[in-house]
Amino acid sequence: MLDRLVVGEVATKHHITLHGPDGALRYEECLTRKGFDGPYSILYHERRPHLAQVGAGHRHGWPMPVSADAVRPLARRHYQAQNVNRAKWLPSSNAGPVDARFPLIFNEDVVIATVVPMGPDPVYVTNADSDEILFIHEGGGVLRTMFGDLRFNALDYVCVPRGVLHRFIPDADTRQTWLSMQCLGGAGLIDKWRNDVGQLRMDAPYSHRDFRRPEFVGPMDEGIRELVVLREGRWHTFRYADSPLDVVGWDGTVYPWVFPILNFQPRAGLVHLPPDWHGTFAARGALICSFVPRVVDFHPDAIPCPYPHSSVDCDEFLYYVQGNFTSRRGVGSGSISVHPYGIPHGPHPGSYERSLGTTRTDELAVMVDTFRPMHATPYAIGVEDPGYHDSFLT
Repeated sequence: MLDRLVVGEVATKHHITLHGPDGALRYEECLTRKGFDGPYSILYHERRPHLAQVGAGHRHGWPMPVSADAVRPLARRHYQAQNVNRAKWLPSSNAGPVDARFPLIFNEDVVIATVVPMGPDPVYVTNADSDEILFIHEGGGVLRTMFGDLRFNALDYVCVPRGVLHRFIPDADTRQTWLSMQCLGGAGLIDKWRNDVGQLRMDAPYSHRDFRRPEFVGPMDEGIRELVVLREGRWHTFRYADSPLDVVGWDGTVYPWVFPILNFQPRAGLVHLPPDWHGTFAARGALICSFVPRVVDFHPDAIPCPYPHSSVDCDEFLYYVQGNFTSRRGVGSGSISVHPYGIPHGPHPGSYERSLGTTRTDELAVMVDTFRPMHATPYAIGVEDPGYHDSFLT
């Protein structure tokens, strides 16, 4: 939830009649959270929204994560996600986002995947299992939903709320590399940054102005009649007789949005601040953080490089985007590191010392700290750097 919006044609009061110019009755669809006790949106359709027929089997949908590391020793890991063999795994040369993702790291709360679409989604998609936050590393495009069109670009976060029918249309002839974070227990802004009326506080690391909302389009027909729904880790197919994009207006607080990572307002302190100061979004069992270019600690004897630490309650996932990753060697743009709780982790040898006297950093990275252990899938193990753990010895 960001704030409440009203767009297009809506009734003067919820659950009462709304008629079109021709006198035809509009049909409400209530998209609710936490049963009927949480945030909600009401959409008004030209046709009943629940007429899709069950289809036989399914042709689209990304694979579910399967652990491949149950018997591996505890170690710090580096996965070169930028080296995933697209041609080997993609079902076609123009696979859309619904088919072009590879789950890499997961637990009971989050599933983190790399997405490498080569074309638009050929079907509509509803994820009934999770809110999804995507980070657009490379590329851009349009997220199309019943709420309208939402433009996204490189270095944007895109939030698709659970249960929202949608379709991604990536820009053509542009390399696309996205990071998907499916949050199975929900995701959103961090509660401590809101005041008593729900407004973002002035000391929050972002403001309402930093987010982009959908641009309402109104009814349209793309000729697509197939919907795939992910529920309890399985895909289900449905078919419509008419376009589901027949909304004439909506009112509510549940809708997709975009947040550019460079709109995050970083903090600096006298000495090094802990990672939760970079917290951007909250999820069940996880905190999503943004490391953006910033000035560093300003005590004359400060050590700007992150200190070694044993966070015995958290696994740490870090996705490297761009810039000079001062605390790590051997990582590059698109690399992933996973440092598990149970063993200390910190900077590579020499990084601590070299950071003395520096005044700013230009790194850009996305971090996910989780309270439950993270597991690697075969996709991740296939691009693992086997010498990463021992690289901290020299």
